[in-house]
Amino acid sequence: MMKSFDRTEVTLLLCIPVLIGLGFILPQWIVNYIQVSLGTGLVAISVMTQMRSGLVSFGQGLFFCIGGYTAGMAGKFLGISDLFLLLFLGALAGLAISFLLGFLLRRYREIFYAMLTLAVSMILFGLLSSTEELGSTDGFNLASPTYLGWSPEGEMARYALYIATCIPALLCALLLHRYLRSPMGFVGEAIRENELRVEYLGTSAHKSVHITYVLAATVSAIGGVLWALALGHVDPEMTNWTTSGQFVFISILSGTGNIISPLFGTFILEIIRVYAVEISPNTWQLMIGSIMLLTIIFLPKGLWSLIQPSSSVVRTTLKKSTKDSKETSS
Repeated sequence: MMKSFDRTEVTLLLCIPVLIGLGFILPQWIVNYIQVSLGTGLVAISVMTQMRSGLVSFGQGLFFCIGGYTAGMAGKFLGISDLFLLLFLGALAGLAISFLLGFLLRRYREIFYAMLTLAVSMILFGLLSSTEELGSTDGFNLASPTYLGWSPEGEMARYALYIATCIPALLCALLLHRYLRSPMGFVGEAIRENELRVEYLGTSAHKSVHITYVLAATVSAIGGVLWALALGHVDPEMTNWTTSGQFVFISILSGTGNIISPLFGTFILEIIRVYAVEISPNTWQLMIGSIMLLTIIFLPKGLWSLIQPSSSVVRTTLKKSTKDSKETSS
């Protein structure tokens, strides 16, 4: 029997036609921000998925970069321009590399996991920065994608790429939400609370972490492909520690309460950054840092807690009502 859709899944499915329709009426600069935000938002969702298991990745830019460079090299050296094939190749590269690295990373937790992911990411940054065939620190440009042999031009090309970004991004978010609701997803939350008890129950914590890591890496690589195609360029900064830190920033800013929150958080961060640079070109990082500090102090569960602030209150009320009813009946 098919599993019923919940409110989040229905919202994600409804967002597909809504975003496609907004592409016709919104100013082009907003459409561009939405398109870029969807690519980086997938990486932020991947970071959030790992945070649900008590894992913080400071090197998620590794797979963001792998996806983008795979698409770029497939076009540059193999002449492949079909978007669907580029997405498949990017996802496959992310899956293969993360599967191998997972055997190492699944053994570590907390700061050790965070530092190892960062170290691996910076190794790729160093390799790409010194590879002249791939443009060294400048990177290289990507050609416009095609769609099963169709090569749109002008405004149609931009709109086709926008649609081809919205659909995979939201479907990936939906699949990650399904994973978090699955038994394996709940095992991840149990590992965050008490890994030893999970092992006593007969479930391998290492295997669960490995699966989560591979899934997050694959989705991040897809986000890298979409982002690279939207900008038409890749460079080693995609895997730099500052880029990976941005994804962690988004996860903290938006919160881990819902799979949709990082998508909104990414778009909000892009807008904040634009206006921060415009208002204070030399100290915009100070403004971003101040926002992060205020969020941690006043909204420790992120911006999503503003949308669902009463969930904990409702749970507390229900528990109190149940307790009172038991006392009355006794």
